[in-house]
Amino acid sequence: MTHVLSSLRRACGDRIGRLRRSGRQDRGMTTSEYAVGTIAACAFAAVLYKVVTSGAVLSALQSLIKDALDAKF
Repeated sequence: MTHVLSSLRRACGDRIGRLRRSGRQDRGMTTSEYAVGTIAACAFAAVLYKVVTSGAVLSALQSLIKDALDAKF
């Protein structure tokens, strides 16, 4: 039983080591990737803000809060 466990640990350790070595070639995003990611996040935030502040969503949220406060227990 201990032989099987030690073999399994050794096999897993070898795989983890290979994955770590292969992942070291790309350590992060470049400046252009950060710029594109930031622009995409800002665009998504702007769209989300427009949706949340629209009349339909505001009235739905107000209705939801009113119903929750008027709930009978």
